[in-house]
Amino acid sequence: MQTIKYTFQPHGDQRGQLVALEEFKDIPFRIKRVYYMYDTISGVVRGHHAHKKLEQILVCVHGSCKIRLDNGKEKKVVALEKPYEGLYVANNIWREMFDFSEDAVLMVFASELYDESDYIRDYDEFLAMVNKDTD
Repeated sequence: MQTIKYTFQPHGDQRGQLVALEEFKDIPFRIKRVYYMYDTISGVVRGHHAHKKLEQILVCVHGSCKIRLDNGKEKKVVALEKPYEGLYVANNIWREMFDFSEDAVLMVFASELYDESDYIRDYDEFLAMVNKDTD
């Protein structure tokens, strides 16, 4: 499964901490879009989709959440609990974000601009696509 959990280099002193992220250095692609989720209600699951082309790095910059990943053959859950950790999610991976702490802010760095045609929102369609690629 093409996912990597990164630990970014925090820089800090008595004033506090800073994490700087640069494309092709800390982020393995050109960053074309950044967005974030917050005030997620307890029990809500976000995502429920895969992307045909887009790649992402997810960073829970405040609080914590979990990411359920599925490549059609293998499933795993990754916890994001530190603001200097990021999760790389390749294309063709089904993702669901859940178990958000009350104070969670999940920031996403995306390799592409928003394009609805890049989304696979039906799980059965996703399974058919990824299993077709491996036949």
